[in-house]
Amino acid sequence: MERGNFGSKIGAVLAAAGSAVGLGNIWRFPTECGSNGGAAFILIYILCVLLLAMPVMVAEFVIGRASRSNTVGSYRVLAPGKPWVVSGFLGVLGGFMVLSYYSVVAGWTLDYAFESISGGLLAHTDYGAVFNDFVSSPWRPVVFLGIFLFVTHCVVAAGVEKGIERFSKVLMPLLLLIIFVLIGFSISMPNASTGISFLLKPDFSKVTKDVILSAMGQAFFTLSVGIGTLATYASYFNKETKLVKTALGVCTIDTMVAVSAGFIIFPALFSVGVDADSGPGLVFITLPYVFNEAFGNMPVLEYIFSALFYVLLVLAALTSTISMHEIGTAYIHETFKLTRPKAAMVVTAICLTFGIICSLSFGLWKEVTVMGMTFFDLFDFITAKFLMPLGGLLICTFVGWDMNKKLVASELNSRFTPLLMILFSWVAPIGIGIIFVYGLISG
Repeated sequence: MERGNFGSKIGAVLAAAGSAVGLGNIWRFPTECGSNGGAAFILIYILCVLLLAMPVMVAEFVIGRASRSNTVGSYRVLAPGKPWVVSGFLGVLGGFMVLSYYSVVAGWTLDYAFESISGGLLAHTDYGAVFNDFVSSPWRPVVFLGIFLFVTHCVVAAGVEKGIERFSKVLMPLLLLIIFVLIGFSISMPNASTGISFLLKPDFSKVTKDVILSAMGQAFFTLSVGIGTLATYASYFNKETKLVKTALGVCTIDTMVAVSAGFIIFPALFSVGVDADSGPGLVFITLPYVFNEAFGNMPVLEYIFSALFYVLLVLAALTSTISMHEIGTAYIHETFKLTRPKAAMVVTAICLTFGIICSLSFGLWKEVTVMGMTFFDLFDFITAKFLMPLGGLLICTFVGWDMNKKLVASELNSRFTPLLMILFSWVAPIGIGIIFVYGLISG
């Protein structure tokens, strides 16, 4: 079966960057940054990206391009008869689970984007009640979840070059343009300098073990490593694509988007006197209040700022859901010999079913729990605390210890190969192991 390829180097970089850039950058990163001291957290986070998350990304690139197969088939090609294939199955399972609950939140962003564009969001003042009423509704979140998955399905079903690469070339530049426009709005607000200082002047007295572990976890989460997303994308790279250079480019774009989200949010928060530690409700409850307080006397600016911000969230979510969808689509397409559209339909149907279950856990089924967790929280726990770190640990261990060293060196084709082998074999597995154990103990 002939496999697709990315048609250009920039297309490969933008697609991989789109996989990494998502709600983790614009929703989760500001939440973690605000809760853990601002600039000090950012410095630790960048260090963790370089020493921990980037090696896992490069390792996934090596596995994907060397095998030219999906995340399960790659281990069958590179380590036939060995149990490493379990890592591939964990990746497929993780992809299904993450896409299922992630699409629920993606649907929220789509609803808020529509509400902002239509002006409906500006008509409210109790944003906590608005958000709670919305997520507990038995049908509205499900409708927007379905719309989001349908759009994702259409992109993936169109193929690697005509679907994923083409949309990445449009979505990523548009996302970056909106970010820069919003930064301009935010840093021009009164007292914005306090928020900028929060992001640029580190206070290392606030650094604790929990802050370090949070930074490590965020670096791992935001780059979408550990479930085979990037290995799947790398299987479409051509031989001219420089793996280390591509990984560095992806990490740079991803970090830039995350920090830029901070420059959008924190100057605005400090401008109206809102605590930076606003928690997970920051984007859907706190920020609408901030927009209203900051631009209440200028409704046109409030409309533009809020509409652009939630469109930004939609674009960021879409680039990630496309990559997560591709994990299962590539596996089903190549393993069961279904056409790409049919394979994509199977993934969409499964994730829509589980997504509806996760969505209803905020309303009709909020009393239904497994191990004391709602279905949404259970999916989040299994993937974030178990499948992703375990997958990353297995990926690095495989490339660092078991994969043919000449093949690894040939794929890397870099003067940094000896350093990367140390990171694959020791630094990344130890760091991921710490996250894994700590996450299970504290979870």
